[in-house]
Amino acid sequence: MTTFHSTRSTTDSLTAKQAIRKGIADDGGLFVSDSLGSEHVDIASLAGKSYQQIAQTVLAKLLPDFTEEELADCIREAYGDQWSDPAITPLKPLGDDYILELFNGPTSAFKDVALQILPRFMARTTPADGDPDEKIMILTATSGDTGKAALAGFADAPGTAITVFYPEGKVSQVQQLQMTTQAGANVNVCAVKGNFDDAQTAVKRIFGDKDLASELADKSHTVLSSANSINVGRLVPQVVYYFAAYAQLLEDQVINVGDEVEFCVPTGNFGDILAGYYAKLLGLPVKHLIVASDKNNVLFDFLTTGTYNRQRPFFQTISPSMDILVSSNLERMLYYFSEKDTRLISMLMNDLNQWGAFEVPEQMLAKIRSLFGCGWADEDQVRESIHDCWEKNHYVIDPHTACGYFVMQQIPRDPLTPRVLLSTASPYKFPRVVNESLGLDAEGTDFECMDVLAKATGTTAPAALRGLETADVRFDDVVEIDAMKDYVRTAAEK
Repeated sequence: MTTFHSTRSTTDSLTAKQAIRKGIADDGGLFVSDSLGSEHVDIASLAGKSYQQIAQTVLAKLLPDFTEEELADCIREAYGDQWSDPAITPLKPLGDDYILELFNGPTSAFKDVALQILPRFMARTTPADGDPDEKIMILTATSGDTGKAALAGFADAPGTAITVFYPEGKVSQVQQLQMTTQAGANVNVCAVKGNFDDAQTAVKRIFGDKDLASELADKSHTVLSSANSINVGRLVPQVVYYFAAYAQLLEDQVINVGDEVEFCVPTGNFGDILAGYYAKLLGLPVKHLIVASDKNNVLFDFLTTGTYNRQRPFFQTISPSMDILVSSNLERMLYYFSEKDTRLISMLMNDLNQWGAFEVPEQMLAKIRSLFGCGWADEDQVRESIHDCWEKNHYVIDPHTACGYFVMQQIPRDPLTPRVLLSTASPYKFPRVVNESLGLDAEGTDFECMDVLAKATGTTAPAALRGLETADVRFDDVVEIDAMKDYVRTAAEK
């Protein structure tokens, strides 16, 4: 049986279900499996399969203690009518390259791929101590998109509650309204004074607070878990869309079985691109994974120098979901590239915690760089890329996807290797920035901007986003970072 343990020690030995329910290891590490890559997906069988069929095949390799029937139920519930495209993640031509649309779910962001299925996974896990009244409190910090996607997935899900923290004034108007208008008796949303990294660090601290854990268990039968990509159940569904992209390239006869493909991925917390690495370990012919950052280019600096340093200015940009200085999922990648050396990972993370920086050995960096490319875009380049993509391809992209578009254009093309850009959000989540970039009217509200964008480009705003204008705001709480624990305590008692 495949077991999961922390990136920082091998003392845990959990099943996939236990790891998903727990979210994060007791020592602060992330759950990994040493058997990842021991079995491959048969890529020759992918062409012509539906997204749901591919998901069944891939997830069976990654979560082996879920039965075939359990996985089938989770997949059916997660990837159904709530998606606006039956392909779930359709692949479309973009000039000489391709774009993988990951935003056709209920909240118009790529996080839906994982957060529609995570609550279904959770529902099929059981309390560790057999407490029939145990409730899972999903606790999440968001830089913009995770919050809404998690809320949409967990709202009124039996046996769960969800609390989401977002940085006050540092998400778009649409993103904020998506969260603060969320329906559901079991949801809590709160702004915090600080940036995403402050909020995420505080959430990790709350997870590690043993006194709080026993208090919540005693008083309200509540255990905390995570819906951030630090949760293995949130990460692995993202592996599926890399295989789905490959299947579509096979079906369109762009490639033959075994041909390599490059993926360019806008990323902040490193989960979206880590899923591509997991796909490679499962046998997908991935030539390179290109990390695209915004002005908060801590990953670019790490991949070029081997030093990860979060002691740097934090920029609030027009791609807010990527405004991150501590990329949590990098820890998992480092674990595998260090030959599964938990002691080294523990030291590196300790250095990051204590000094705000760490450095990886040169040999390890060389291995990482043989697979991972990198680049970044500043604000002007993001705007120019939105404009350029529309002018050349008649395709509207959001500011996060534009970071990837810019970086991909900077990298010389190998005509024999198809390149796929992952598009992470609908442009209608950021209509003001998109309009400014396209030279359209960007005055007025975000909703007026949506209407201008729709008219000028012949595209349609997703109904769920356009309808936010008249939705009732349910949550207007704002707390200091050090008051987050009390907020969680109060939320658990509701």
